[in-house]
Amino acid sequence: MDLKTMLLEVKDGVAVVTLNRPPVNAQNAEMREEIAQVFDALTDMDDVAAVVLTGAGKVFCAGADIRERSGMADQVGAYGRHNRRVRECYYAIVECSKPVVAAVNGAALGAGFGLVMASDIWVAAEEAYVSMPEINVGLAGGVSFLQTYFSQSRARRMFYTGMQVPAQELYRLGLVEACLPQAELMPYAMGIAQEIASKSPVAVRLAKEAARLTKTMPLRDAYRYEQGNTVALSKTEDSKEAQRAFLEKRKPKYVGR
Repeated sequence: MDLKTMLLEVKDGVAVVTLNRPPVNAQNAEMREEIAQVFDALTDMDDVAAVVLTGAGKVFCAGADIRERSGMADQVGAYGRHNRRVRECYYAIVECSKPVVAAVNGAALGAGFGLVMASDIWVAAEEAYVSMPEINVGLAGGVSFLQTYFSQSRARRMFYTGMQVPAQELYRLGLVEACLPQAELMPYAMGIAQEIASKSPVAVRLAKEAARLTKTMPLRDAYRYEQGNTVALSKTEDSKEAQRAFLEKRKPKYVGR
């Protein structure tokens, strides 16, 4: 892939996706198109089992590039195209068949925080913080996401004021797996991704799908859906190998089917 705003590296089953649009990795149309392109491709890459998403420099992602909004409201169809691109950028990560670990190396603002919330697992550097600052430029967006993860009071305070929430507070609230010195962030995130990559690819794919789909299902239907996955997985070569390896006290050798 010929990428202009991102970096992609694949090694030992883990893809590292780095937002790379200096100085603050603000999202423009090109970056959003590339995010969708990359995560759609990762779904189909057999040599990738897990993904780490991070940002180059000191900022994870400063959100939308506000310069692109100039005159947009006066252009017929412009906002519709813009909003569709923003949605598809977010859902490309949500719907990626590989688990995504967000390594939040710095500020994640607005749509940048949206990329974190699209990810499966969050890890943050000590100097990182998140916010939805759209209110500060006369806009309002993101409360549906905030109210998914924060209490009503905190979510609405963030939404109405643009309040910044530091990584230490995210850890206290149980929203990030760890709050670490910058030098320890990527090794920790890579450790999680590598652990995921050591599992059966078939089981991980269904686990990611189940985690996504059951969020909106009634509990009975969700439980039945997962039981169906267990039955299907029990018939795979990987499942039989995992059980043999357990009994023989050795590491399994998965074949992805």
